[in-house]
Amino acid sequence: MTREIFERGHASSVLLYDPVRDEVGLIEQFRPGALAAGWHPWQVEVVAGIIDDGAAPEEVAIREAQEEAGATIGDLVPICRYLVTPGGSTETMALYCARVDSRTLGGIHGLEEEGEDIRVFSVAADEAIGWIAAGRVVNSCAIIALQWLALNRRQLIARWTT
Repeated sequence: MTREIFERGHASSVLLYDPVRDEVGLIEQFRPGALAAGWHPWQVEVVAGIIDDGAAPEEVAIREAQEEAGATIGDLVPICRYLVTPGGSTETMALYCARVDSRTLGGIHGLEEEGEDIRVFSVAADEAIGWIAAGRVVNSCAIIALQWLALNRRQLIARWTT
């Protein structure tokens, strides 16, 4: 039997959460894979980036939050690390939740040299979580992050607002 494996590298992602306003910061960007699959190509996501050789996943999460969303991280909590597509890829995702001030989120961000055109916005946590069932959030990383938030929001609010 022959199997094909795609070596994609590894990534880090972060859900931006404001416990005072109970809002999440999300991004929206064009994804050609979604377009090719017949899905809406402008995807609502959490901030994410590729882990370069030698970088720690936490460092990548903090860097990408700044580059993709203009966000300053106040605290970082690990959510999980998982295999993205274990049937055909070695890619892993390190997922975090970060404390932010959602009043500072908005606008268009990203690195021009990387062709990024990323819209940043904040939305009430309950509304964002509801977008999963409504089909507005359809990528695994954002779904996992928002479902984790639904389960852990009370603890985060208690931890980050006292």
